Amino acid sequence: MPQLTERQITLGEILSKRTREGAPELYDKLENEAVRCYSCGHRCKILNGLKGICKVRYNEDGVLKVPRGYVAALQVDPIEKKPFFHAYPGALALSFGMLGCDYHCGYCQNWVTSQALRDPVAGASPTDLEPADLVKLAKRHGAKVITSTYNEPLITSEWAVEVFKEAKKAGLVCSYVSNGNGTERVLDYIAPYIDLYKVDLKGFDEKHYRDLGGTLQPVLETIRSLKQRGIWLEIVTLVIPGFNDSDHELTNIAEFLAGVDRDIPWHVTAFHQDYKMTANANTDVGTLVRACEIGKRAGLRYIYPGNIPGGFGDREGTHCPSCNAVVVGRHGFRVTSFRLKDGKCPECGTPVPGVWGDGAAVGRDGIPRPVFSLS
Repeated sequence: MPQLTERQITLGEILSKRTREGAPELYDKLENEAVRCYSCGHRCKILNGLKGICKVRYNEDGVLKVPRGYVAALQVDPIEKKPFFHAYPGALALSFGMLGCDYHCGYCQNWVTSQALRDPVAGASPTDLEPADLVKLAKRHGAKVITSTYNEPLITSEWAVEVFKEAKKAGLVCSYVSNGNGTERVLDYIAPYIDLYKVDLKGFDEKHYRDLGGTLQPVLETIRSLKQRGIWLEIVTLVIPGFNDSDHELTNIAEFLAGVDRDIPWHVTAFHQDYKMTANANTDVGTLVRACEIGKRAGLRYIYPGNIPGGFGDREGTHCPSCNAVVVGRHGFRVTSFRLKDGKCPECGTPVPGVWGDGAAVGRDGIPRPVFSLS
């Protein structure tokens, strides 16, 4: 009988060969070989032989098996694409992702990886790599930062921590780009290795969150917890006409963030029709300007419109909260100027919160590029 090729084997079977036991910090063993997983806010109780909501963490004879040892997406990005605007402007980030997500957003721009276990049209496949390989790639491409992204990193936290342990030894900055649907246990687990964390706060309406496959409260708790832990945090809200763009909802988001810390950068970014959401209009400049004004009224000091490069004058730049001088200039993902002196405004000396570098990367092209091979 001829051997089956990997193409003829289901994706689930392929991924089952690339697993390890979940970290004991992230699951409990229950009666009758069931387990409780704490990698995300769903806190799935998983019976023997079944998978969690994410479809990549599963119970095998009372042992939680989790992803390990591969990537399904790999790219070198400007850090501004993550987006982090108050961390190492102009730096490059080696971005890696696995497969799977605990949400099923109809507008997901990374659906080929995040929905690969739910949608047969999603065609991403794994490439075997070890943590040392990823660190080697980051160094080769001049990346200062390494980022777990493209799928939901919380559900693959064991792999991210394994990678980040190697990355820290090499002096790299480690970051998550996440939906924020966390638990205290997973944040405890990753916190020693995480420097930067971006949360997608997708709205402030419980029904909207349920439509996406989650609930709002765990995300709010994650935002508070990250701030309390001293991890540098930035928030993104993709502003979608007819979904989350009302003054009421945007005001609720802005007031919540200001109540946590007025210095949290809030990115309000433009929606473009994607995946299954093609009926909603693309976001225009005026909508994002309105969101920025709402954020300002709520007391937020750093609000950035995005995804329409050049559409907002100097609003893409970072301004001093005291004298309004542009201290970091930007156009899209390109840093055009860096004027901070020891993290302070050169005009009036006001500190600007962030994890700032030395501005040596000003003028970098700002173009994401794929990483094709290890050779």
